[in-house]
Amino acid sequence: MIASPLFMSDRIGNYRVLNEVGAGGMAVVYKAIQEPLGRLVAIKALKSSIAMDSQFAMRFEREAHFMASLQHENILHVVDFVKDGNSMYIVMEYVQGIDLYDLLELSPVLPAEEAAIIALQIARALDYAHFRGIIHRDIKPANIMLSKQGEVKLMDFGIARDDKLSDLTETGTGLGTPSYMSPEQILGDKLDFRSDIFSVGIVLYQMVTGRKPFVEDESRTVMQKIRLDRFAPPRKLNPKVPRQLERIMSRCMEKMPASRYPSTQALIDDLVEFLAPRVPINYSAKLVMYLRDVGFLTDDEAEHVLEAAGPRNIRRRSADPTLLRDVSLLNVGLLLGVLGGGFAIQASSDSEDGDPAPSLASERGADAARSGAIRVVVDPWAEVFVDGEQVATTPTAQAIALSPGLHYLRFTNPYYTEVEREVRVRTGETEWIDVVMTPRHATAGADSAGSLPAAGAAPDDALAPAGEAADVEDAEESP
Repeated sequence: MIASPLFMSDRIGNYRVLNEVGAGGMAVVYKAIQEPLGRLVAIKALKSSIAMDSQFAMRFEREAHFMASLQHENILHVVDFVKDGNSMYIVMEYVQGIDLYDLLELSPVLPAEEAAIIALQIARALDYAHFRGIIHRDIKPANIMLSKQGEVKLMDFGIARDDKLSDLTETGTGLGTPSYMSPEQILGDKLDFRSDIFSVGIVLYQMVTGRKPFVEDESRTVMQKIRLDRFAPPRKLNPKVPRQLERIMSRCMEKMPASRYPSTQALIDDLVEFLAPRVPINYSAKLVMYLRDVGFLTDDEAEHVLEAAGPRNIRRRSADPTLLRDVSLLNVGLLLGVLGGGFAIQASSDSEDGDPAPSLASERGADAARSGAIRVVVDPWAEVFVDGEQVATTPTAQAIALSPGLHYLRFTNPYYTEVEREVRVRTGETEWIDVVMTPRHATAGADSAGSLPAAGAAPDDALAPAGEAADVEDAEESP
């Protein structure tokens, strides 16, 4: 067996090497063909300069075992592992595409929807790994691959850690890429899944703003900033970032792990809720269209992938004018009816707003310093109940003070389907609750109506009085 570097004439078992496609600190990656199947694969070869009994070699072999045990659509698949006296090789699926690092070089700022789709797919990969006790510890753009089919793949588990195995990192030291590390990773503390969530927040922030949240300057290193400083609000750098997505990033990048998402699934849920009303087509198709728009894919390549994704008018982003006209007329009628009912209910509730929930008033008084709060944004409007007691009617700019702990919320509107939520309130913190109500007729006809967005729908601010419009999330155009 020939140690790296390899040449086109070299073979590794049934794999014939074609060419080198990349290199890192301890490994070189080659493109090869698996014979006799004729399948393209990628071979990651440990550099010959690395001793087989070193920790680097142990990490390399552990990466092969980790990735072989993780069979998920968003994790790069391992096909084989070859070990001889001189080197080791991980044989992986070959992905034709571009990594996120290079994509950000091509297009520094991604649209919010595309960025959220990428973050969602990575979160799903991590949730799968976290459930099996594996922490990635090196989430960064260079380890995220986008295929020409719009698939998102998480790569490089070289420094991943399994809760059931000993750690190859010495106590008090950290492995990873400094700009994407969590505070506890920098300190060398024991890590859990919440460290990966912090890193996902950094990557998402970079995708929508075009810069990392923590950048070294003359006064502090990037590690000091991650531990001690707050990042600039994403909307300050890019006003197009939706507030809902900004809140997701903020929660991911809380300094204290306990303040972040309680599970990777909770992060997935928030990303799905953000994307559901904004992206009515297949997420992979959405990414393919973006790769075409930035010039990575040609029109023909994109069309070949998208031909089964949906009607041509969706693939080409054109609209059926007849459909848009009919839907617009329907929405205008619904809007007029909702506005009339909303203003009537709002007027009748004005006299009650002074003390909407007597049992909660004490919390906003002497106990306010020991309580948290929620702010509610509802499209179009709703009566808000907390733990079975009505506390407000939206739109309202008033923060609702609540005792710390779990509370049950209910949103009612006679024209819309009732919505129920749970919220955990923390002392001194304000949780934002965004609710989009579903018309009752839409619920009944969902199977026949499909998931096309309502063209001509009024923006969130259209239903709020002028003095309160600033508190309602900016309207976002449907993609």
